[in-house]
Amino acid sequence: MMSTTIEVTDASFQTEVLASPVLTITDLWAEWCGPCKRIAPLLEEIATDFAGQIKITKLDVDANPGVPGQYGVMGIPTLLVFNGGMLVETIVGFMPKDRLLGKILPHLSVA
Repeated sequence: MMSTTIEVTDASFQTEVLASPVLTITDLWAEWCGPCKRIAPLLEEIATDFAGQIKITKLDVDANPGVPGQYGVMGIPTLLVFNGGMLVETIVGFMPKDRLLGKILPHLSVA
């Protein structure tokens, strides 16, 4: 199965995330981060459930320090939620899918 999430880098962040026409969530993660691995399948599900409405991107913080620095990210996993290029929500740490959706979906209705 093809992944429904899109890998982004410091270089592609502007195009893939900030210029995205749909609500875009960037998952800041790293290979060594346990909670990051636990939240990843939930994000895949959300990307599938809301295909065309929500775009999920993943940024490896070890390889791409620019974006986390720009947004003052201190710990991972951190999800940055962007709407029309603006940061509208920051979600820190692992949480169940229903709580994630509770924080994400209000931004969909505004879009």
